[in-house]
Amino acid sequence: MASHLANIFGTEQDRVNCSFYYKIGACRHGDRCSRKHIKPPFSQTILLPNVYRNPSHGPEGQNVSQADAQADFDRFFEDFYCGLAQYGNLQEMHVCDNVGDHLLGNVYARYEWEAEAQKAVDDLNNRWYAGKPLYAELSPVTDFREACCRQNEMGECTRGG
Repeated sequence: MASHLANIFGTEQDRVNCSFYYKIGACRHGDRCSRKHIKPPFSQTILLPNVYRNPSHGPEGQNVSQADAQADFDRFFEDFYCGLAQYGNLQEMHVCDNVGDHLLGNVYARYEWEAEAQKAVDDLNNRWYAGKPLYAELSPVTDFREACCRQNEMGECTRGG
């Protein structure tokens, strides 16, 4: 029985723990989810939710050219990467551009060591970016290749964005 539970932990067959939270560090149901979101006590990965604001998603989004949107993203990425790199050896940084509220503008950063990630979380929770407070937390995501929607990768996403 224990080995069966260990095999399904964090998967879609797990009826107690939320597989979406373990896979992407966020759940579209948020606090209303019927399954548990167990926050990790330590992790190499941090999540900063809703930080990046794509100008294409705003009210004047139709007037923003692809080149301007890319330039805006490049400026954000460089600025934010340099800011996060001061806490340690930053291995990866990913920015979500998904229109789902639970993913929109999320920034994931993976450090070499858990202590670096914890230092970043502790400091970033006292900082602001672009006029908004930052909310950083440790994330259960360990492999970003697994943290993306299969439907989107295959070009079959019906949700759009």
